[in-house]
This record gives sequence, C-alpha cells and structure tokens, in this order.
Amino acid sequence: MKIEKVSIIGMGALGTLFGGFLTNKLGKKNVEFIVNKERKERFKSMGLTSNGEVCDFNLVDEEEMGRPADLLIFAVKGVDLDSAINSAKNKVSENTIIISLLNGISSEESIGKVYGMDKIVYTVAQGMDAVKIGNKFTYTNMGEICIGVTDESEDMKKKLDSVIELFDRTGLPYTIEKDINHRLWSKFMLNVGVNQVVMIYEGTYKTIQEPGEARDMMIGAMREALVLANKEGVNVGEKDLEDYVDLMDSLDPEGMPSMRQDGIAGRETEVEMFAGTVLRLGKKHDILTPINQEIYNKINAYSSHS
Repeated sequence: MKIEKVSIIGMGALGTLFGGFLTNKLGKKNVEFIVNKERKERFKSMGLTSNGEVCDFNLVDEEEMGRPADLLIFAVKGVDLDSAINSAKNKVSENTIIISLLNGISSEESIGKVYGMDKIVYTVAQGMDAVKIGNKFTYTNMGEICIGVTDESEDMKKKLDSVIELFDRTGLPYTIEKDINHRLWSKFMLNVGVNQVVMIYEGTYKTIQEPGEARDMMIGAMREALVLANKEGVNVGEKDLEDYVDLMDSLDPEGMPSMRQDGIAGRETEVEMFAGTVLRLGKKHDILTPINQEIYNKINAYSSHS
C-alpha cells in the first residue's frame, strides 16, 4: 500500500517537527492534525511558528468521519495517550498503519490493545533538539526515526515497507532497526537520564553536557535502566549508554528535552513513564534503584509546588 494520507495527533514538539516536514513534502491536503474544537480555536487565535515561519497546518475535527488515514502518527505526551487513542478513532480503518513517536516502552502496546497490534510499526524518534514553548517552535537538528517490527510476518513486513517508502519519498531521515526492542529500551534509558535530570536542575542540554553533579546523576539513572533492560531480556550494554551520552553531547547546548518544557509550562510530567517505570521494574526484579527513587521524589515535589 502506498501511503498518501497522513493523520497526526499531537501538536507538541515532535508533532510540529514531523508534521511540518511531511506537510512541506506531501502538501497540506495530504497531511492533517486531529484536534478537538478547543485546540482548533486556540490554533486559529494564537497561530504557531516553526523557526520563525508561520505554520499553515491542516486541522481536522476529531469528530470527522469517512476519511481514514493511511498512516496515523501518535505524537502526544504519555499522560495524554489514552485520550488521544479515543480522539483518533475515526481515522482508523482496516488498512491504517499506526506509528507512535512517544517516549517510553509501552505506548505501542496501549494503542495496540484498542486498534490491534497488527497495525503497529514500531518507531523511535531520536537526535532532535526540538523545543516548543507556547506557540513558538524551534529546532536545529531534525534527528531521525528508527523503525522496525517485532513481528516478522509478511503482512507486517509489507506495512514496514510502506512506511519506509514514504520516508524515502519525502527524504525523512530514518534507520531500519533489526532489533527494534533494543532501540526502544536504549532510548528509554536515555530519557530516564536526560529528561528527568534537566528538569530537576531547571537547565538545558548544557547542564548535562558539562562534567559535574547533574551529568553524574544522568548517567547513574541511565545505568539503573540498563540493568533492568537486561533483566527484561533486552541486551542493552555500556556501549549503548556511551553512544547516547555522546549523542546528548552533540545537541544544541541551549536546547532542552520535552520534560523540561513541561516543567516550564506547568504541565503534568512523564515521571511515571520514566522513573516510575524504573521503580516498578526494580521491585519486580528485586533490584535497587536509588537514583531514580531520588529523581522520582524530587520531580513529584517540584510538580506539587509549581
């Protein structure tokens, strides 16, 4: 199947980044953002800019029926996933392929429970330094999408090929992953460190790029996630940790991860998706996770006073 129509739910940093890219390549009529009436009115009144240029996006009401997507992209925060799954229901048909750009290791399963795992092609977005505060979006690094499937059936291979063909046609940067679970867990390990620590220190990527307490905490939190990945049967190693730390060191020092942006905006954070998951898996495997416990406590204290 050739992907012609793309629907995106989520107008945060990743939704704006990839939605804007695909709109420029495929045309406004072929790329749409699924929104409720409140979001649509807010966009109309406030607008949105990307690196200073006004975004001219195609917004469609979540109640619209009869125009399902060939590709449905989830680009919301973890705390908004359940409502997004419901909002996207009119865009899913028998042939719709679904990808999730969410952080963490569980969004695909949550989406698959409702729409079927046979629609899910796994993706991990990484390497971008996108920042969206209010109605202003900026980035210098596009990053890439890592893509793969956990099911090697012919049907899933065809769906993977369809998404890859779209990426090739538009020039969207991607890497094919033979072991997508390895990439999911490696990225989760990174998020557990950088997203949470930059939020705690109210900083930017520079905070964890320089030697010191914050960088040490980031690496320590990542290493706890690494141990748990191994306990869950996924072979994440020290080389993966080092590669991701190197990746963080290459980003714009003035950029910041999404969780820090949530803190600035006073939004609910994804601490349960990161430290919360580490703590739960630590109990499951009887592994101590003191750094993530400290992070969990600090972020919840931070949120309660913000």
